[in-house]
Parts: sequence; C-alpha cells; structure tokens
Amino acid sequence: MTHRTSDSGLIRALGVWGLAASVVNITIGGGIFRAPGATEVTGRLGAAAPLAYIVCAVAMAFIVVCFAEAGGRIASTGGPYAYVERAFGGFAGFAVGWMVWITGTIATAAVATIFADGVARMIPAMASPAARATLVIGMFAIVTAINVRGVRFGARLSIVSTIVKLVPLTLLIVFGLASIKGANLAWTATPAAGDVTRASIFLLFVFAGIESALVPSGEVHNPARTVPRAVLLALGVVTVVYLLIHIAAQGVLGAALAGNASPLADLATAVMGPGGGMMIGVAIVLSTFGYLTGMILAIPRALFAFGRDGVLPGALAAVHPRYQTPWIAIIAQSAICTILALSSGFEPLVILANVAVLIVYLGCAAAAWQLRRNGIRDEGAGGGSNIPGSAIAAPLAVVVIVVLLTSVTRQEWIASGASALVGLVLYAASPAGWLRTRRASRGTPAP
Repeated sequence: MTHRTSDSGLIRALGVWGLAASVVNITIGGGIFRAPGATEVTGRLGAAAPLAYIVCAVAMAFIVVCFAEAGGRIASTGGPYAYVERAFGGFAGFAVGWMVWITGTIATAAVATIFADGVARMIPAMASPAARATLVIGMFAIVTAINVRGVRFGARLSIVSTIVKLVPLTLLIVFGLASIKGANLAWTATPAAGDVTRASIFLLFVFAGIESALVPSGEVHNPARTVPRAVLLALGVVTVVYLLIHIAAQGVLGAALAGNASPLADLATAVMGPGGGMMIGVAIVLSTFGYLTGMILAIPRALFAFGRDGVLPGALAAVHPRYQTPWIAIIAQSAICTILALSSGFEPLVILANVAVLIVYLGCAAAAWQLRRNGIRDEGAGGGSNIPGSAIAAPLAVVVIVVLLTSVTRQEWIASGASALVGLVLYAASPAGWLRTRRASRGTPAP
C-alpha cells in the first residue's frame, strides 16, 4: 500500500552520513558527562558497569531496527509521531507525540542539573541552594530569550557545542586508556540480573536521541536506504565512544568513580592535570548550555503544534509578530523545565524520562510491525529491500522493553502514568481531539 506524503515542499538533502552525524550529535548529549559516576550504574555494578552499556546497546539495536524499518517506509516529517499515526491513527499518534514531549521536557531539566553542577564546580560560590536556583532560572531565561529572538544563533551555538563536546571526549579516551590500572577493572562479583536491568534503563538516557533525530524524515534522501544505514552506523559509533569513556574513567578513578557528580572532570584532572580538569569543566558548561539551547528550540514546537491543533490552549500557537517564533510556547516550555530542574535531581529525572521514551519505543516497535504487515510504504520513501532481522526485530524489541520496564518502581510508574494521563485527558476533552476520535470510530480519516 503506497501513500503520498504532504512534505512535497521540503528538499530531501540528508544522506547516510548527514543523518548519522545528526543522530550521533543528538545522542551524545550532556548525560555522558555524568553517567559514568551515577549511583544507578557504577554504584550498583562497580567494575562490571560496562556490561550495562552492552546490554543497553543490544536492546537499542532491536529498537533501532524498528526505527529503521518504520523510517524506511514513512517519508513524511514527524518521526515517531508519523510512524504511529500512519499505523494506528491520530489518537495513537498524539499519545506518542505527547510522550516524546514528556521525554524532551524531563531530559532538558535533567541536563540543566548537569549545567548547574558544572558551574558550581568551577565557581564554588554557586553551589549553595539559593545560588543554584538563581543560576538555573537565569540560564533558562537566557536560552528562552535566544530562541524567542530566532533560530539562527541557536543553530550556530549547537554546532559550536558539538565541537566543544567531542574534542575533549576524544582526548579523554586517548589519555585515559593510556593511564588505566588493571586492578580497577577487575570484577569482584557477578552482578545480579536485576541490578544490570536497573543500570541499563538508567543508561538508556545517554543512548536515547534517535526519536528526535528522525523527526525531519521528510528531508531524508531515499529513506528506505538512508535511515537503516544511518541509525545502525550511529548506534555503533555511540556505543564504542561510551564504552571507551567509561572504561577509561573506571580504570583511572576506581572506587572514586561511584557517586561522583563530575566523573569526567576528575578523570581529566587525573590524566592531564588541573588544566585538563578545567578544560572538561568548560566543555561541560558549554556543551550542556548548547544542548539546552537546542532543546528549547525544538521541544516547544510540540506545544505549538498541540495548540495549533486545538488540543492545548490556542495561545501556545501564537507567533511573535517581529521574530516569527512561537514565543508563548517557548516561555511555557522553559518555565516547566525550570520547575522540574529545581525540584528534582539528575538521576530521578533520568528514570522518569526513560520510562516515557520506552513507551515511545514500544509504540514505534508496534508501528514497524503494523506497517510491514500491511505493506505500507510512502511514495517518496524509495524502494529498498527488507532490513536483515527486521521480521523479528519488533517482537524482540517489545520483549526487551518490557524486561527493562520491570525495574521501574511503583512511584516512578505513578509519576509517569500521571504525566501520560494528563495528555490523554487533554486530548479527549478538547474539541479537536473529540472530533478526531469520533471520525476514527466511524472509519473517517482525520484531517
């Protein structure tokens, strides 16, 4: 079954390397500067922590094949929302879109705590609760102003932050691997399966990003060929980088790694001296600030779309008369992220974000199976051949996701469920959502 897409005005310029680079840049965000020392990872597994990276990478491989299958069939812009909406209709598409927004919002707040910790490490006076709150509020005010005024500066800052981030990480890998102590990498015991699962669901935060990078599917050249190759290539690169960084940190810092809020800064100080620690400190602040600028550029567009479609208040769809940006949506997004960053720590936010993103992945795995079963392929997606293993990727991905979700606590389920319920109630209560649901029940396509 072939469908025409409505993205005919977009230029399909993204190829394999361009899309792979986009996935890598979004995936390697601020989380990797904090993850190696997280209590949920090294505190649980010790020297066996690389096992959780491998388990998470294998789980992501199944999920990535589902994304590749769906992305190779659906050529329209929207990524996960487009896949699920095409497979299951408008309500399901909104539900996934809402959870993607939840994921981005919580992830933004989590990375804001890394930014605050990085500044406090460089300027100890900023470590007090009052100073930290002032810092977070001021930072979000700045990124809000940047994005209300337009996207050009934010886009340039994103490019600079990527360079600032990757160069020091490469240096850390080189110098760190040359300085490791074998005793720090020796396992003292085989970790329990439950601890590996819990650590893996935490690390999902630093592997996530594909769902955002595939949103501009309408601008990918020959998606059936480009998307599978790009996402699998990107996953391989990200996995190798993460493993090498963690092994270097564990091998050099040893017992001092667990619970460390600035593990890579301490690693840099240990292998390159105070200058190296300062370099990483600056990189953390600039990289996280660039990430936050990019997220406050991208995520409010979901609020804008919800307001435009009548699911949320129409004021969110207001466009600034001078700067031509969704300024009310941007301000609202920043306010929500500020409250989350001030009220929660990094690790609780990461778990909540991961529950949301796993639900998104579950929807995409089901969509990939449905699209394949019904032979749905957009006209602009290209021919393409079936991806090796794609026939069993969806059921395996579902099993893996369910296993990971078994480590979520009752309180985390309640918080995540409440967030999802808010979106579904808003959709059902809105005139636009009610109309779409009524049309779907009659078998009439949503507009």
